Amino acid sequence: MSYDSESPTPPRRRLRGNLVIVTAALVPTVLAGWLVWQAMDGSGSHDDKPPKVLPLPSAPAARPSGNGGAEPSAATVPAAPSPSAPASSPSSPASRPTGPLAGRVVVIDPGHNPGNFQHATEINRQVDIGTNKKECDTTGTDTRGGYTEAAFTLDVSHRLRALLEKQGATVTFTQDGDRPFGPCVDERAAIGNRARADAVVSVHADGSAQGNHGFHVILPALVNAGKANTAPIVGPSRELGVRIAGKFVHATSMPPSNYVGDGTGLDVRKDLGGLNLSTVPKVFIECGNMRDSGDAALLGDAGWRQRAAQGIADGIGDFLAK
Repeated sequence: MSYDSESPTPPRRRLRGNLVIVTAALVPTVLAGWLVWQAMDGSGSHDDKPPKVLPLPSAPAARPSGNGGAEPSAATVPAAPSPSAPASSPSSPASRPTGPLAGRVVVIDPGHNPGNFQHATEINRQVDIGTNKKECDTTGTDTRGGYTEAAFTLDVSHRLRALLEKQGATVTFTQDGDRPFGPCVDERAAIGNRARADAVVSVHADGSAQGNHGFHVILPALVNAGKANTAPIVGPSRELGVRIAGKFVHATSMPPSNYVGDGTGLDVRKDLGGLNLSTVPKVFIECGNMRDSGDAALLGDAGWRQRAAQGIADGIGDFLAK
């Protein structure tokens, strides 16, 4: 975003009949091995690779990979289970997310929306952010080569979601390019509030001048005006921001901003509705300056975006592990 603007996812086919019976009689040792495998929850390989293409659909924390989901051969298919055997339930322990972030809720807020450019009237509508009124949303910025902030934020957010879900977190997006525009900044805050999120991160890239480079994390200021009261979240939000900033430097080697935050990589603002109206810990991260040629080259690189997502995920994990 521009610095002076609002910043603002089998059952195995039973082989019936004589083939199963004959096979079962011929290969008891294979069947025994299969039963042991089942007793160990039938765990196999999982797809740990981060997404490489967009859009990446929302998925459970543990997904069978293409290889892990291959249909078994006739020699390894067991006889049909007894009709009285209980069916597995989605709420059974084996189906629940596991990992260090299991039970934690994270809301990712990809800044702007690719459709905002076609909906100027809608996004220019004024909304109440507590301290004053501001635009519903903005288009965001872009690189001089035309890579938009809205595309960047969705890409990093998809990668971030995959990393967090792998650790067991429940992840919600405020938008996934699945709506014509927006949502407005007040609705973005409300989505995190309704989810009772343990942490919310709004992903952005800045639109400052050439020569201004580096990242910074925006923290909520102490605000108590109208619908806004940030007193309960100022402390935990700062802790979340500090941890993300530290991990982001480590993962990306991107230095803190040389034009915002006095070299700390942290900035406090009271003019952002997404922060003012939040009732849960929330920060914004400006991953770099899209209008600076050096930063733009990094932001446009898929490998660097993966490292950026890793840094943010590490910071969130560090915060939630406290």
